Amino acid sequence: MTDADSDHLSRRAYLTYGAAGTAVALAGCAGDDVEDLDDDPATDDGTPGDEEESHIHIAQTQNPTTLDPHDHRETTTDNVLFQAYEVSIGRDPDGNLVEQLVTDWEPLDEQRYRLEIREGVPFHEGGELLPSDVAFSINRVVDEDAGNLSSPQADQLAGVTGAEVEDGDVIVHTNEANPMVFANLASYCPIVQEEWVMDRASDEVAEEINGTGPYQLEEFVDGEHTDFTSFADYWRGEAEIESVRIDASEESSTRVNSLRAGEIDLATAVPPTDAGGIEGDDDTYIADGPSTRILMLPMRYDVEPFDSQEFRQALNYAIDLDSIISNVLSGFGDATSQPTLEGYFGHNDDLDPYPYDPERAEELVEESGHAGVEIELDVPAGRYLQSDEIAQACVNFIDDLDNVNCEINMRDFGELAGQLLDGDITTTPPFFLIGWGNTTFDAQQNLLPWLTEGTSQTTFVDEELGDLIGQAETEIDEDAREQLLMDASERAHDLAVFVFLNREYLIYGLNERLSWDPTPDEYQRAYEMSLQ
Repeated sequence: MTDADSDHLSRRAYLTYGAAGTAVALAGCAGDDVEDLDDDPATDDGTPGDEEESHIHIAQTQNPTTLDPHDHRETTTDNVLFQAYEVSIGRDPDGNLVEQLVTDWEPLDEQRYRLEIREGVPFHEGGELLPSDVAFSINRVVDEDAGNLSSPQADQLAGVTGAEVEDGDVIVHTNEANPMVFANLASYCPIVQEEWVMDRASDEVAEEINGTGPYQLEEFVDGEHTDFTSFADYWRGEAEIESVRIDASEESSTRVNSLRAGEIDLATAVPPTDAGGIEGDDDTYIADGPSTRILMLPMRYDVEPFDSQEFRQALNYAIDLDSIISNVLSGFGDATSQPTLEGYFGHNDDLDPYPYDPERAEELVEESGHAGVEIELDVPAGRYLQSDEIAQACVNFIDDLDNVNCEINMRDFGELAGQLLDGDITTTPPFFLIGWGNTTFDAQQNLLPWLTEGTSQTTFVDEELGDLIGQAETEIDEDAREQLLMDASERAHDLAVFVFLNREYLIYGLNERLSWDPTPDEYQRAYEMSLQ
């Protein structure tokens, strides 16, 4: 048995036991129809096995909404852009901070943080990385006047007021003590070339790429595909795989069928019901693991009936989450009780998910004064693993209550995301499904963006909750900060700020010739893949 055969056998055993409902170990946690490769100019005969050039084809659930790395908040867009752009500080497979474009970092005092920039790193279109490029990239996110952009990512660098170059290093400034500076830089804020960005109109930045990463843009056809070729001068060494196409289909069946037909090499968000068929084929296999994403149903605190704590709690009691995880997800999911995930710093282990209790739900609806109300759940079509089916199940459970009527409204993901991230709560649907990924492994980046006033996607404001989150933002003592986050998680649970759903699992289908271990951040970095 080869090492590859052994690896695939272990994956199959893991899948079998996971689908049977046994506890899944956390080890390794880390639109349009798919284009036919016959039309792909980057290959010779269109087959994934073409040996004249090492080419792979990835199909995900959504195409990128832009190529501007600072003007979006979608993981599917980042998955494309992170083939070509890099952040300043990296992470190893265990989540520890490691050198990347920054080779050293340290706090100078409570409001200043030093970054030492790697020398000799080339951009795709010429010129080397300068400390001023790193400072500009940070400023472009946090300062509306810095780069002709009001970035929806500003709260991902919460507390950062700007950056400047001093004695060859970058000095990051914060308004108060900020324990999350380096962790946030390791997860967010891709580095761009200042001169290149400032020489272009915003629509050009949204359709071109100039990064320091292992792949450079070959072709971008909006809504269809993004093609990359390896960057020969990449500072860590040229990629093994020479070219990459990433495209998308909202329909999981299209991705699965394309994989099994040999038309693509990697399919994301494979439904659990299709995993067995992929494992049973000779030329394909399954790779899976827990992600950093939580699925939830946010509710706007400023509109009826969701302004009522009793009504919000009622919706949590109305949904049989265990049934959804078992029957819709085949065991690939963990029930959640709060806005963050088990294992994250600040997760409150004393909280349990809301139990399924439709009688209690109906009582709370009566107490809320909203009996007989009609509500609608907005859902981004095809965005997450089985999310359409999860949403329909939630709507059915709520509609089964004697005193609530609920319907589903399927939406285009890009359109919905634009409404959620425009900083105007009045354009946000009152009740919607969304997934939220957080690669900092810290509860703050789950709590702050959704549950404090003034962020790009605020849906809920509570003075006590906001105070807890605000205090945690600047608390340096780890024990004290952890308690603040745990208290905030408990407050969010009691207020029922969301209908808490499940942790998303990553289930990928791969062609046998492609070797890759998924990471919990949901990115499929071609540089980390190899061909057999």
